Amino acid sequence: MSAIPAAEATPTPTGPAPSSAARPGRRFAALRSARGVPRALLLTGSGITLFFVLLAVFAPLIAPYGFDQYSANGQRFAKLAGPSAHHWFGTTVQSVDVLSRVVFGARTALEVVVLAVVFSIIIGVPLGLLSGYFGGLLDRILVLVMDALFAFPYLLLAIVIAFLLSDVVIGGGVVTTALAITVIYVPQYFRVVRASTLSAREATYVEAARAMGAPARTVISKYLFVNVVHSVPVIATLNAADAILTLAGLGFLGYGIQPTEAAEWGYDLQRAIADAGAGIWWTALYPGLAITVLVIALTLVGEGLNEVVNPSLRRARTRPVRLPARPGRGRGAQ
Repeated sequence: MSAIPAAEATPTPTGPAPSSAARPGRRFAALRSARGVPRALLLTGSGITLFFVLLAVFAPLIAPYGFDQYSANGQRFAKLAGPSAHHWFGTTVQSVDVLSRVVFGARTALEVVVLAVVFSIIIGVPLGLLSGYFGGLLDRILVLVMDALFAFPYLLLAIVIAFLLSDVVIGGGVVTTALAITVIYVPQYFRVVRASTLSAREATYVEAARAMGAPARTVISKYLFVNVVHSVPVIATLNAADAILTLAGLGFLGYGIQPTEAAEWGYDLQRAIADAGAGIWWTALYPGLAITVLVIALTLVGEGLNEVVNPSLRRARTRPVRLPARPGRGRGAQ
Protein backbone atom coordinates (compact mmCIF):
# COMPACT_ATOMS: atom_id res chain seq x y z
CA MET A 1 0.00 0.00 0.00
CA SER A 2 1.44 3.35 -0.95
CA ALA A 3 2.06 5.87 1.77
CA ILE A 4 -0.32 8.79 2.24
CA PRO A 5 1.19 12.27 1.96
CA ALA A 6 1.38 14.01 5.30
CA ALA A 7 0.01 17.24 3.83
CA GLU A 8 -3.45 15.73 3.41
CA ALA A 9 -5.68 16.84 6.23
CA THR A 10 -8.36 14.20 5.73
CA PRO A 11 -7.32 10.66 4.79
CA THR A 12 -8.88 9.33 1.65
CA PRO A 13 -9.87 5.66 1.60
CA THR A 14 -7.62 4.44 -1.20
CA GLY A 15 -7.11 0.93 0.06
CA PRO A 16 -6.58 -2.08 -2.14
CA ALA A 17 -9.00 -2.37 -4.99
CA PRO A 18 -11.86 -4.79 -4.65
CA SER A 19 -11.52 -8.29 -6.00
CA SER A 20 -11.09 -8.30 -9.76
CA ALA A 21 -13.63 -11.08 -10.05
CA ALA A 22 -16.32 -8.62 -9.07
CA ARG A 23 -15.51 -6.06 -11.72
CA PRO A 24 -18.15 -5.69 -14.42
CA GLY A 25 -15.53 -6.08 -17.14
CA ARG A 26 -14.60 -9.52 -15.90
CA ARG A 27 -18.25 -10.51 -15.69
CA PHE A 28 -18.93 -9.55 -19.30
CA ALA A 29 -15.70 -11.25 -20.36
CA ALA A 30 -16.91 -14.44 -18.70
CA LEU A 31 -20.21 -14.18 -20.57
CA ARG A 32 -18.43 -13.71 -23.89
CA SER A 33 -16.08 -16.62 -23.27
CA ALA A 34 -18.81 -19.07 -22.23
CA ARG A 35 -18.68 -22.36 -24.10
CA GLY A 36 -20.45 -25.69 -24.10
CA VAL A 37 -23.58 -26.37 -22.11
CA PRO A 38 -23.59 -23.06 -20.14
CA ARG A 39 -23.44 -21.10 -23.38
CA ALA A 40 -26.24 -23.19 -24.91
CA LEU A 41 -28.42 -22.72 -21.83
CA LEU A 42 -27.78 -18.99 -21.75
CA LEU A 43 -28.39 -18.41 -25.45
CA THR A 44 -31.49 -20.59 -25.61
CA GLY A 45 -33.07 -19.04 -22.54
CA SER A 46 -32.14 -15.52 -23.61
CA GLY A 47 -33.58 -16.04 -27.09
CA ILE A 48 -36.93 -17.30 -25.82
CA THR A 49 -37.08 -14.60 -23.15
CA LEU A 50 -36.33 -11.93 -25.76
CA PHE A 51 -39.20 -13.28 -27.84
CA PHE A 52 -41.62 -12.78 -24.94
CA VAL A 53 -40.17 -9.34 -24.24
CA LEU A 54 -40.86 -8.33 -27.84
CA LEU A 55 -44.39 -9.68 -27.51
CA ALA A 56 -44.89 -7.59 -24.39
CA VAL A 57 -43.42 -4.39 -25.80
CA PHE A 58 -45.22 -4.56 -29.14
CA ALA A 59 -48.41 -6.23 -27.89
CA PRO A 60 -50.78 -3.59 -29.37
CA LEU A 61 -49.16 -4.09 -32.78
CA ILE A 62 -48.92 -7.89 -32.67
CA ALA A 63 -52.27 -8.79 -31.11
CA PRO A 64 -55.11 -8.81 -33.67
CA TYR A 65 -57.61 -7.48 -31.11
CA GLY A 66 -57.70 -5.91 -27.67
CA PHE A 67 -57.30 -8.13 -24.61
CA ASP A 68 -61.00 -7.70 -23.73
CA GLN A 69 -62.39 -7.09 -27.23
CA TYR A 70 -65.27 -9.39 -28.11
CA SER A 71 -66.52 -7.87 -31.38
CA ALA A 72 -65.27 -6.28 -34.58
CA ASN A 73 -67.01 -4.45 -37.43
CA GLY A 74 -70.25 -4.48 -35.44
CA GLN A 75 -70.30 -8.29 -35.12
CA ARG A 76 -69.70 -10.23 -31.95
CA PHE A 77 -67.18 -13.05 -32.09
CA ALA A 78 -68.46 -16.61 -31.78
CA LYS A 79 -68.25 -18.18 -28.34
CA LEU A 80 -65.72 -20.96 -27.88
CA ALA A 81 -64.89 -20.99 -31.57
CA GLY A 82 -62.02 -23.30 -32.46
CA PRO A 83 -58.75 -22.16 -34.04
CA SER A 84 -59.34 -20.73 -37.49
CA ALA A 85 -57.99 -18.19 -39.94
CA HIS A 86 -59.86 -15.39 -38.14
CA HIS A 87 -58.89 -16.53 -34.63
CA TRP A 88 -55.67 -18.52 -34.72
CA PHE A 89 -55.98 -19.67 -31.08
CA GLY A 90 -59.78 -19.73 -30.98
CA THR A 91 -62.07 -17.72 -28.69
CA THR A 92 -63.22 -17.99 -25.09
CA VAL A 93 -66.68 -18.27 -23.57
CA GLN A 94 -66.70 -14.47 -23.40
CA SER A 95 -66.05 -14.35 -27.18
CA VAL A 96 -62.56 -12.94 -26.59
CA ASP A 97 -59.71 -13.84 -28.92
CA VAL A 98 -57.31 -16.23 -27.15
CA LEU A 99 -54.27 -15.11 -29.15
CA SER A 100 -54.82 -11.51 -28.07
CA ARG A 101 -55.17 -12.62 -24.44
CA VAL A 102 -51.90 -14.55 -24.65
CA VAL A 103 -49.99 -11.67 -26.24
CA PHE A 104 -51.27 -9.06 -23.80
CA GLY A 105 -50.70 -11.53 -20.96
CA ALA A 106 -46.99 -11.39 -21.81
CA ARG A 107 -47.06 -7.63 -21.22
CA THR A 108 -48.78 -8.09 -17.85
CA ALA A 109 -46.30 -10.77 -16.81
CA LEU A 110 -43.33 -8.61 -17.83
CA GLU A 111 -44.62 -5.57 -15.94
CA VAL A 112 -45.33 -7.48 -12.75
CA VAL A 113 -42.10 -9.47 -12.79
CA VAL A 114 -39.86 -6.49 -13.50
CA LEU A 115 -41.48 -4.41 -10.76
CA ALA A 116 -41.37 -7.28 -8.25
CA VAL A 117 -37.70 -8.07 -8.91
CA VAL A 118 -36.65 -4.40 -8.86
CA PHE A 119 -38.55 -3.72 -5.63
CA SER A 120 -37.02 -6.84 -4.04
CA ILE A 121 -33.49 -5.81 -4.98
CA ILE A 122 -33.97 -2.21 -3.84
CA ILE A 123 -35.19 -3.39 -0.44
CA GLY A 124 -33.30 -6.64 0.14
CA VAL A 125 -29.77 -5.68 -0.98
CA PRO A 126 -29.36 -2.51 1.17
CA LEU A 127 -30.86 -4.25 4.21
CA GLY A 128 -28.48 -7.17 3.75
CA LEU A 129 -25.49 -4.82 3.47
CA LEU A 130 -26.44 -2.84 6.58
CA SER A 131 -27.25 -5.94 8.60
CA GLY A 132 -24.05 -7.76 7.69
CA TYR A 133 -21.76 -4.75 8.12
CA PHE A 134 -23.04 -3.28 11.39
CA GLY A 135 -24.35 -6.41 13.10
CA GLY A 136 -25.61 -6.01 16.67
CA LEU A 137 -29.24 -5.31 17.48
CA LEU A 138 -30.05 -4.14 13.95
CA ASP A 139 -28.83 -7.44 12.55
CA ARG A 140 -30.86 -9.48 15.05
CA ILE A 141 -34.08 -7.61 14.33
CA LEU A 142 -33.70 -7.82 10.56
CA VAL A 143 -32.78 -11.51 10.67
CA LEU A 144 -35.81 -12.23 12.85
CA VAL A 145 -38.17 -10.40 10.49
CA MET A 146 -36.71 -11.99 7.36
CA ASP A 147 -36.76 -15.49 8.85
CA ALA A 148 -40.39 -15.01 9.83
CA LEU A 149 -41.26 -14.00 6.26
CA PHE A 150 -39.18 -16.82 4.83
CA ALA A 151 -40.98 -19.39 6.98
CA PHE A 152 -44.36 -18.69 5.36
CA PRO A 153 -45.35 -20.66 2.25
CA TYR A 154 -44.62 -18.23 -0.56
CA LEU A 155 -48.01 -18.44 -2.27
CA LEU A 156 -49.88 -18.08 1.02
CA LEU A 157 -47.81 -15.03 1.91
CA ALA A 158 -48.51 -13.47 -1.48
CA ILE A 159 -52.24 -14.11 -1.06
CA VAL A 160 -52.22 -12.45 2.37
CA ILE A 161 -50.35 -9.38 1.11
CA ALA A 162 -52.56 -9.12 -1.98
CA PHE A 163 -55.65 -9.32 0.23
CA LEU A 164 -54.33 -6.61 2.54
CA LEU A 165 -53.53 -4.35 -0.41
CA SER A 166 -56.75 -5.05 -2.27
CA ASP A 167 -58.47 -1.96 -0.84
CA VAL A 168 -55.42 0.26 -1.30
CA VAL A 169 -55.09 1.86 -4.72
CA ILE A 170 -51.36 1.89 -5.50
CA GLY A 171 -50.94 2.27 -9.22
CA GLY A 172 -53.60 -0.28 -10.09
CA GLY A 173 -53.61 -4.05 -9.96
CA VAL A 174 -50.19 -4.45 -11.59
CA VAL A 175 -48.34 -2.54 -8.85
CA THR A 176 -50.42 -4.14 -6.09
CA THR A 177 -49.64 -7.63 -7.37
CA ALA A 178 -45.97 -6.74 -7.79
CA LEU A 179 -45.79 -5.58 -4.17
CA ALA A 180 -47.43 -8.80 -3.01
CA ILE A 181 -44.79 -10.80 -4.85
CA THR A 182 -41.99 -8.50 -3.65
CA VAL A 183 -42.51 -9.54 -0.03
CA ILE A 184 -41.69 -13.13 -0.99
CA TYR A 185 -38.27 -12.41 -2.48
CA VAL A 186 -36.88 -9.71 -0.19
CA PRO A 187 -35.69 -12.31 2.39
CA GLN A 188 -33.76 -14.19 -0.30
CA TYR A 189 -31.72 -11.16 -1.36
CA PHE A 190 -31.27 -10.17 2.27
CA ARG A 191 -29.86 -13.55 3.31
CA VAL A 192 -27.51 -13.90 0.33
CA VAL A 193 -26.14 -10.35 0.57
CA ARG A 194 -25.84 -10.51 4.37
CA ALA A 195 -23.87 -13.76 4.24
CA SER A 196 -21.51 -12.30 1.64
CA THR A 197 -21.11 -9.09 3.65
CA LEU A 198 -20.23 -10.97 6.84
CA SER A 199 -17.24 -12.57 5.11
CA ALA A 200 -16.27 -9.56 2.99
CA ARG A 201 -16.20 -7.08 5.86
CA GLU A 202 -13.14 -8.88 7.30
CA ALA A 203 -11.21 -8.64 4.04
CA THR A 204 -7.92 -6.78 3.90
CA TYR A 205 -9.11 -3.97 1.66
CA VAL A 206 -12.05 -3.26 3.99
CA GLU A 207 -9.78 -3.19 7.03
CA ALA A 208 -7.41 -0.85 5.17
CA ALA A 209 -10.26 1.52 4.32
CA ARG A 210 -11.37 1.59 7.95
CA ALA A 211 -7.82 2.22 9.15
CA MET A 212 -7.55 5.24 6.87
CA GLY A 213 -10.74 6.72 8.34
CA ALA A 214 -13.22 5.95 5.57
CA PRO A 215 -16.81 6.39 6.82
CA ALA A 216 -19.16 3.42 6.88
CA ARG A 217 -21.11 4.78 3.92
CA THR A 218 -17.98 4.84 1.75
CA VAL A 219 -16.88 1.38 2.84
CA ILE A 220 -20.29 -0.11 2.07
CA SER A 221 -20.86 1.64 -1.25
CA LYS A 222 -17.33 1.55 -2.66
CA TYR A 223 -15.72 -1.57 -1.23
CA LEU A 224 -18.44 -3.98 -0.14
CA PHE A 225 -21.26 -3.48 -2.63
CA VAL A 226 -19.39 -4.59 -5.77
CA ASN A 227 -18.07 -7.68 -3.99
CA VAL A 228 -21.34 -8.98 -2.54
CA VAL A 229 -23.78 -8.48 -5.41
CA HIS A 230 -22.22 -10.93 -7.86
CA SER A 231 -24.96 -13.49 -7.09
CA VAL A 232 -27.84 -11.01 -7.40
CA PRO A 233 -28.30 -11.29 -11.21
CA VAL A 234 -28.57 -15.07 -10.97
CA ILE A 235 -31.06 -14.88 -8.11
CA ALA A 236 -33.05 -12.19 -9.92
CA THR A 237 -33.37 -14.36 -13.02
CA LEU A 238 -34.51 -17.41 -11.06
CA ASN A 239 -36.88 -15.27 -9.03
CA ALA A 240 -38.36 -13.90 -12.25
CA ALA A 241 -39.20 -17.46 -13.31
CA ASP A 242 -40.76 -18.15 -9.93
CA ALA A 243 -42.64 -14.85 -10.03
CA ILE A 244 -44.36 -15.95 -13.26
CA LEU A 245 -45.74 -18.98 -11.41
CA THR A 246 -46.72 -16.88 -8.38
CA LEU A 247 -48.53 -14.38 -10.59
CA ALA A 248 -50.35 -17.22 -12.33
CA GLY A 249 -51.26 -18.73 -8.97
CA LEU A 250 -52.68 -15.45 -7.69
CA GLY A 251 -54.68 -14.99 -10.89
CA PHE A 252 -55.93 -18.58 -10.77
CA LEU A 253 -57.19 -18.10 -7.20
CA GLY A 254 -58.77 -14.73 -7.97
CA TYR A 255 -56.33 -12.57 -5.97
CA GLY A 256 -54.37 -11.19 -8.90
CA ILE A 257 -55.11 -8.60 -11.52
CA GLN A 258 -58.74 -8.04 -12.32
CA PRO A 259 -59.80 -9.16 -15.81
CA THR A 260 -61.02 -5.67 -16.67
CA GLU A 261 -57.57 -4.18 -16.03
CA ALA A 262 -55.30 -6.47 -18.04
CA ALA A 263 -54.96 -9.93 -19.50
CA GLU A 264 -53.42 -12.49 -17.16
CA TRP A 265 -52.56 -16.10 -17.93
CA GLY A 266 -53.51 -17.50 -14.52
CA TYR A 267 -57.00 -16.03 -14.71
CA ASP A 268 -57.41 -17.47 -18.21
CA LEU A 269 -56.49 -20.92 -16.92
CA GLN A 270 -59.05 -20.64 -14.13
CA ARG A 271 -61.77 -19.71 -16.62
CA ALA A 272 -60.75 -22.61 -18.87
CA ILE A 273 -61.35 -25.32 -16.25
CA ALA A 274 -65.01 -25.66 -17.21
CA ASP A 275 -64.09 -25.71 -20.90
CA ALA A 276 -61.67 -28.62 -20.48
CA GLY A 277 -64.44 -30.89 -19.23
CA ALA A 278 -66.36 -30.25 -22.44
CA GLY A 279 -63.42 -31.08 -24.68
CA ILE A 280 -62.57 -27.45 -25.44
CA TRP A 281 -58.78 -27.52 -25.23
CA TRP A 282 -57.61 -24.26 -26.81
CA THR A 283 -58.70 -21.91 -24.02
CA ALA A 284 -56.32 -23.61 -21.56
CA LEU A 285 -53.56 -24.89 -23.84
CA TYR A 286 -52.12 -21.60 -25.06
CA PRO A 287 -52.03 -19.66 -21.75
CA GLY A 288 -50.60 -22.72 -20.00
CA LEU A 289 -48.04 -23.19 -22.75
CA ALA A 290 -47.00 -19.53 -22.48
CA ILE A 291 -46.45 -19.89 -18.72
CA THR A 292 -44.46 -23.09 -19.13
CA VAL A 293 -42.22 -21.83 -21.95
CA LEU A 294 -41.43 -18.51 -20.24
CA VAL A 295 -40.65 -20.16 -16.90
CA ILE A 296 -38.33 -22.66 -18.61
CA ALA A 297 -36.62 -19.86 -20.54
CA LEU A 298 -35.94 -17.77 -17.44
CA THR A 299 -34.72 -20.86 -15.59
CA LEU A 300 -32.29 -21.63 -18.42
CA VAL A 301 -30.97 -18.06 -18.26
CA GLY A 302 -30.51 -18.33 -14.50
CA GLU A 303 -28.72 -21.68 -14.69
CA GLY A 304 -26.54 -20.48 -17.53
CA LEU A 305 -25.59 -17.31 -15.67
CA ASN A 306 -24.83 -19.29 -12.55
CA GLU A 307 -22.37 -21.56 -14.35
CA VAL A 308 -20.81 -18.72 -16.31
CA VAL A 309 -20.50 -16.11 -13.56
CA ASN A 310 -19.76 -18.35 -10.57
CA PRO A 311 -15.97 -18.87 -10.43
CA SER A 312 -16.33 -22.21 -8.64
CA LEU A 313 -18.47 -23.61 -11.48
CA ARG A 314 -16.82 -21.88 -14.43
CA ARG A 315 -14.31 -24.02 -16.30
CA ALA A 316 -11.33 -22.38 -17.87
CA ARG A 317 -10.67 -23.11 -21.51
CA THR A 318 -7.63 -25.29 -22.12
CA ARG A 319 -5.63 -25.81 -25.26
CA PRO A 320 -3.73 -28.98 -26.21
CA VAL A 321 -0.01 -28.82 -25.60
CA ARG A 322 2.12 -29.50 -28.66
CA LEU A 323 5.75 -30.41 -28.07
CA PRO A 324 8.36 -29.35 -30.63
CA ALA A 325 9.60 -32.00 -33.02
CA ARG A 326 12.85 -33.70 -32.06
CA PRO A 327 15.79 -33.24 -34.39
CA GLY A 328 16.42 -36.10 -36.77
CA ARG A 329 12.88 -37.44 -36.77
CA GLY A 330 9.85 -37.02 -38.96
CA ARG A 331 8.07 -33.71 -39.15
CA GLY A 332 4.98 -34.97 -37.29
CA ALA A 333 6.91 -36.67 -34.46
CA GLN A 334 6.39 -35.34 -30.96
